[in-house]
Amino acid sequence: MTFEEKTLKSERIYEGRIINLRRDTVTVINGESQREIVEHGGGAVIAAVKDDGKMIMVKQFRKPVERIMLEVPAGKLDQGEEPTAAALRELKEETGYSAANIRLLTKMYPSVGYSEELLYLYLCTELTKGETAFDDNEAIDIEEYDIDDLYKMVMNGQIEDGKSQVAILMVKGLFAEGTFQGYLKRSGLPDRKENETDVV
Repeated sequence: MTFEEKTLKSERIYEGRIINLRRDTVTVINGESQREIVEHGGGAVIAAVKDDGKMIMVKQFRKPVERIMLEVPAGKLDQGEEPTAAALRELKEETGYSAANIRLLTKMYPSVGYSEELLYLYLCTELTKGETAFDDNEAIDIEEYDIDDLYKMVMNGQIEDGKSQVAILMVKGLFAEGTFQGYLKRSGLPDRKENETDVV
């Protein structure tokens, strides 16, 4: 039986540059309890696919897991920033690519047990290569992979980043269904006009 908890009291116990932490006192099925919740402004995740079908990936060291991780481009939303704008900005900053087409594939909560973070996953196509704009403390390698190779890497455990797994599996699904090329039109959205970026 499910039970919807009600918040009785909320207390901010930490404020950081990227996350905050609060402690909520809530009703539970047998009384009261406390929940520690990470507050995060959300992020944009980009499945960037070139005209030749290759997908743009990035490699960078991730301190929480003390490893270099292979991931899709992604980044947090700036204060007041729309997710679509964040996706285009992060794609440009991390890879140098600009996208003429962008479509929202899905939204996801990566860690609902303790965080309210919401990620927006976008498909970006019709890419044009330009210059990267890394943050001063970023060290990122840019790589390209066939989607079939990435799919195998997900299935055999080589890619362990959750958001990247979702992005790769969704793009692989579009290819497997034979719907990738027509996905934008079949989504029920208007056709893109010349020199116009499609945004959803």
